[in-house]
Amino acid sequence: MMSNKRIQELELVMEFEKVEECFKEVSSWIENVGRKRLKETINLGESLENLLQEQKHFREFDLVASEYCKRGQEALKKMNQWEDFSFVDVHSYRVKLQAYEDQLEEFCTQLDETRHRVCETVRLSEFFDKVRQGICCTEEGVKS
Repeated sequence: MMSNKRIQELELVMEFEKVEECFKEVSSWIENVGRKRLKETINLGESLENLLQEQKHFREFDLVASEYCKRGQEALKKMNQWEDFSFVDVHSYRVKLQAYEDQLEEFCTQLDETRHRVCETVRLSEFFDKVRQGICCTEEGVKS
């Protein structure tokens, strides 16, 4: 039984090291690229043309960011199998995993919120642009 327990602990350590390597890469990208890009998206352009350009750039970023979120979530799923084990030595791994999970969840939520905000801003800008055009056409018709 002791031997089996040690083998399971070693398997956990080896699996965790693989997952941790993936998470370090994902975490580094989130901190060095992802968060900075999300902050840049706070100030969207004012004209419809600028908004559409920002939306295009954000979509490109969103594809990459979503891939990192997916990779992080897949790595977490791999570690879920270890939740049933009650080894004394796994506490430090669980703490690290929780920190990675919290960071990933926060970033993915911010990404979703930014995606929604960009889409809504463009949609509203397009609507107001149409309203402006309608008002201009109406004013020209009244003047004629």
